Amino acid sequence: MIATAQTLADFRALIGDIPCIDDSKVLESKSKDYYWYSPILKQQLDGRLGQLVVTPRTEAEVITIAGAAAKHRLPVTVRGGGTGNYGQCVPMEGGIILETTKLDRVSEITPGRVICEAGCRMERVEHAVAGTGQMLSMFPSTKRLATMAGFVSGGSGGIGSLRNGMLRDGSNITYVRLVTLEEAPRVIELRGPDIMKVQHAYGTNGIITAMDYALVPATDWVHTVALFDGYDTALRFAQKAQGEGLDAFLMTVVEGRFAPFYKRLAGYFPADKDAVFSMIAPDAMEDFRARVDAMGGTVSLSASLCEIEEQNLPPAWELGWNHTTLQALKHEPGVWTYLQTAYPQPFDPALVMKQIARYGEEIYFHHEMARMYGAVQIFALPLVRWTSKDRIYQIIDEMKRLDGCDTYDPHTITIEDGGMKEIDTTQIDFKREADPHGLMNPGKTRGWTPDMAKA
Repeated sequence: MIATAQTLADFRALIGDIPCIDDSKVLESKSKDYYWYSPILKQQLDGRLGQLVVTPRTEAEVITIAGAAAKHRLPVTVRGGGTGNYGQCVPMEGGIILETTKLDRVSEITPGRVICEAGCRMERVEHAVAGTGQMLSMFPSTKRLATMAGFVSGGSGGIGSLRNGMLRDGSNITYVRLVTLEEAPRVIELRGPDIMKVQHAYGTNGIITAMDYALVPATDWVHTVALFDGYDTALRFAQKAQGEGLDAFLMTVVEGRFAPFYKRLAGYFPADKDAVFSMIAPDAMEDFRARVDAMGGTVSLSASLCEIEEQNLPPAWELGWNHTTLQALKHEPGVWTYLQTAYPQPFDPALVMKQIARYGEEIYFHHEMARMYGAVQIFALPLVRWTSKDRIYQIIDEMKRLDGCDTYDPHTITIEDGGMKEIDTTQIDFKREADPHGLMNPGKTRGWTPDMAKA
């Protein structure tokens, strides 16, 4: 229900001098994320707008905002960098957009951990910990813009998952501090397994204000491009290298059909070759080159991050995961969308070649090497030539029924329907505690129904 002008005025009176904007252009900008990767979501979400953008600078101001919103029953959509792909920060019922980017303090750095506020840009945190010889255990391809809590709330894995597992694995996050959305807001601290109450929950059950994150020893990773004749050969190279423990932070296998989308790699990634983009430990480069040679490939590029930047080349982390979709859409807007697929184990490159033959020019493939619960797990984020919603779901059904591939649907706004995270009783019970009126990011979880809201 869209709030009245009087309700919004009363809310503003309660929050005092906390920055608050209702300019139409700002509202339009802050009510979006990268949902336009999906034509299905674009049709569903275009025109959905918040009514006020509020930007707290301290946790105390978050508490003030939460109490005022609860008093006036205003929906609250929490926003970080806005780099999500599923409409996580698109307000479905107007109300308040709570932008966290001024909560940007790094408060503590210790061996293996960093504690920071929710709105810290991930790249800024990485710069802060670099002085201690450490780096983040993993990050999304959008780390220049993404915020720490945004990644916690909407992410599942990314660059570094090959070495350190998915975001929810192990000790990547062990502490989250949040504010409840009640008339008298409380601060709740979650530790250990309890953080799963808010991880990948799309900001539906508490306003995260601070958190910790795992650090690993800083490495000057070598950004590499290895070229192969045949996509199956490239896949077997990556599969074998990871199965035998090659020290890599990232390994992305990309069809040669992607080459036109990577203009800055002209000369390093020709369209008649298939590529593996990697971040390799310096002391593993000799092994890496020997493995490439043994598979009949060539290394067309190997450079440190400093050298990459000096040559105006993209870092390896911007060549894989969902940056592939972004690159394609930059060059051919509206032509492409994508899927997110997990392959059955043990992984068989022959299955991928069967899919390539089946779909032809309709789908371009790239595959990501990751670890899930300690085992190598291979994902794909294939580019799909857009024709219709019916066709997208036909392909999803075919990949499941014919190939045994699980697809995490990126064309839906609800957590459950995306498939990466099921809402269970524990999460809903926590939402009852942290958001008793059901005001946080309404419409993003089917696990909560209006009758659950406290009067």
